[in-house]
Amino acid sequence: MKVHKTLFGGAGNALENRKLLNFWARFIISITNGFTFLVLLYLLFYAEVKETSRDLVNILMGAYVAVLAKSTDYWFREKKDHEHEEEMDRVRNGTNTKD
Repeated sequence: MKVHKTLFGGAGNALENRKLLNFWARFIISITNGFTFLVLLYLLFYAEVKETSRDLVNILMGAYVAVLAKSTDYWFREKKDHEHEEEMDRVRNGTNTKD
């Protein structure tokens, strides 16, 4: 039986699909956060915004700096991958079968 692998899952075993879909979900959320930050930068420095709205944009900008810091921390720090641990447990226990 031939297995067709794709970038978005849907082939292979369930664990591999879950790992791939988790990656894409986290990647899309990170891209969305970065895009929102760029929109806020545009509103703050280049768009004509009323003074009361400018205060709100400043507050949102401060909040998004923390969001970007956490997103960067997620992608570049050493972390445990639960799916990888589950896969290693299966290999050690000899239950490495296709789901």
